[in-house]
Amino acid sequence: MEGKDQALDVWGEFACFTRPELKVERFSYPVPTPSAVRGIYDAIYCNRHEFRWQVTRVEILKPIRFVALRRNEVREKIDPNVVENKWMNGEPPSPIYADLTEGMLGTDRKGRVQRQTMALGDVRYRLHAVIWPYGGFEGKQNGYESEFRRRATRGKCIYQPYFGCREFPAYFELVEVGSPPAKFEKPFDLDIGWMLYDVFDLTEKVPDAEVGQTKPRISLFHATGEEYGVRGGVLKVPLHESDLVHKVPKEGNDA
Repeated sequence: MEGKDQALDVWGEFACFTRPELKVERFSYPVPTPSAVRGIYDAIYCNRHEFRWQVTRVEILKPIRFVALRRNEVREKIDPNVVENKWMNGEPPSPIYADLTEGMLGTDRKGRVQRQTMALGDVRYRLHAVIWPYGGFEGKQNGYESEFRRRATRGKCIYQPYFGCREFPAYFELVEVGSPPAKFEKPFDLDIGWMLYDVFDLTEKVPDAEVGQTKPRISLFHATGEEYGVRGGVLKVPLHESDLVHKVPKEGNDA
């Protein structure tokens, strides 16, 4: 069964869809990646062992504006499993110190670091995606779509959707496919080149026991040309199974 197009208008103050080739400083793609768009839909409704979202199109409704930000970031991360085990054993968790003196930390290495971020400002997009059930769940297609529309209409979400970074919240509204955008400024053409498609393998369903433990598998596509470059302010996204999407080989596979 072919899924129905589900469209969202999303907007926010800032966005950052980080280019993976830059290791330290964050520099955003000029438009959302399919991975970031999928994350917004997943935040509203997802069931990773029964279906996945296939992004099809992104409409850019406001001009691209880059904004330079300098932010303090911590060098370390807290492992929630370690913290939980400590609490269960009656041991207080160790905090992450952001900016204390050398005498208090016992080292001259500060816990925070300043990093430059080249983000996007004042963004608005219209996103399009369809639900793709995994094998054995095709009969639930209509139920999945109805549940998503119900949740999106009421503004419900599993967690707050965001534009690339969690500190850049994305606000959303369900729209009917084909309805005119609330604000549409002059469209444009843009060739992006190689663009991140996703950081996970979307071709196979995730077993219940492995949700949250899936290993990354990078995929890219060439967002250039008349078919998959930005044309008239619209970025078309190829299917994940398409030969146009280049995937890192799985472990143990030298192909």
